[in-house]
Amino acid sequence: MEHFYIITNETKDPDFEITYRIRDYLLKCGKKCSIREQVREKRGKIYTDSNMLKEDVDCVLVLGGDGTLLQAAADLADLSVPFLGINLGTLGFLAEVNKDDMEEAFSKLLAGEYEIENRMMLYGCCYRPGEDGEMDNARALNDIVITRKGSLQIITFAISVNGQFLHRYSADGIIVATPTGSTGYNLSAGGPVVDPKAQLMVATPICPHSMQHRSIVLSPEDEITILIETGHDGSRQEVEAIFDGSHRVTLRTGDRIVIRRSDKTTGIVKLNRVSFLEILNRKMLDGK
Repeated sequence: MEHFYIITNETKDPDFEITYRIRDYLLKCGKKCSIREQVREKRGKIYTDSNMLKEDVDCVLVLGGDGTLLQAAADLADLSVPFLGINLGTLGFLAEVNKDDMEEAFSKLLAGEYEIENRMMLYGCCYRPGEDGEMDNARALNDIVITRKGSLQIITFAISVNGQFLHRYSADGIIVATPTGSTGYNLSAGGPVVDPKAQLMVATPICPHSMQHRSIVLSPEDEITILIETGHDGSRQEVEAIFDGSHRVTLRTGDRIVIRRSDKTTGIVKLNRVSFLEILNRKMLDGK
């Protein structure tokens, strides 16, 4: 790896002290290093313009936490560039390098002592009756969440898999997660923890108003369709489809979202020999 591109969460490194320290270290080692200079707003969220990356960038360094890396992965999904997360907060599953261990981490990285895990992503397409083509679409590394918007009322929706009706829910929503996202909102909602290298999708209802509240594990080849129906009281519903906690799409009664595996993956640079189970154990012990 010769050219690195740094994306910094400015709330966690406001003076770019750590960012510049990494840049100077890489330059001293004879490497090229670019820092994201232009920050724009995309639907209320800071994002990275993929057009600003040079073609010879070999690795994207993300300073912040798992949320920052998720945003970067979504923004740069069309580029085949791996990510290394530098955690400036609490222990993360994606941003596994702590700021106190950066020198050792970069020593391994520059020596070629790393692996790249290609993580599965989701692709969601939103449709509205009477409109020609897709209303909106986006990718997600962690999850796509369908949840109520504004109102405290439960929402009603039907799920089909590969065109075959599966179940009708009255719930606060549903989470469709990748293995990487299984340790996020899916876990908080009672869903299973999945090894991030696996290839599958997990659908977990959020606070369902029935005894049928189990998660459903599906093949990566499956296509999930979620149809927003009329409310239980006969009212029209308005909900949100949220991609990795940032990209949001408003859906109404009659709209549907189709979720499948994306043809893109996210490459995560792995430097530590600490296994996923060890990290999971630490998180459980910390209660975080």
